[in-house]
Amino acid sequence: MDRAQKEALVGELGQIFTDSGVVVVAHYTGLTVAEMTDFRSRMREAGGSVRVAKNTLAKIALNGTPMEKMGDLLTGQTVMAYSEDPVTAAKVVEAYAKDNDKLVVLGGSMGETALDPAGVKAVAAMPSREELIASIVGCIAAPAANLAGALGAPASNIASILETIEEKAA
Repeated sequence: MDRAQKEALVGELGQIFTDSGVVVVAHYTGLTVAEMTDFRSRMREAGGSVRVAKNTLAKIALNGTPMEKMGDLLTGQTVMAYSEDPVTAAKVVEAYAKDNDKLVVLGGSMGETALDPAGVKAVAAMPSREELIASIVGCIAAPAANLAGALGAPASNIASILETIEEKAA
């Protein structure tokens, strides 16, 4: 890799570190190509990405970014999983690490907050953006549904009373 390629890679990594909601760092020693491909496809399906880069270049790219504290994690064979949604990458990495003990979560970063393995697990347990939106919509829609039911109740009560009177008259 020549100097221009390294500079381009550092620029790309810097963009990842500034734009991502979360970056999770893990060791992947012992993962086969098929397992790594499976991990990448799971991450892509969820809306995240996986990147393997030289640790020295990643540390250079981290300088001056909010995730700079994460540089200590970059030792050995590391893989970085990232996503714009602050929860997606952590969820996929944790789920894959449960199925495959060759992927060892080292930690990560969520903005300026450095995460240890327990922190990554806590972030993975949080609801995703879509789940939060669905919950909020449900909370907003519930009073409207209750109001519609309350307004429709007197009419149904009158209809049932009229039906009862009609049955007695017949």
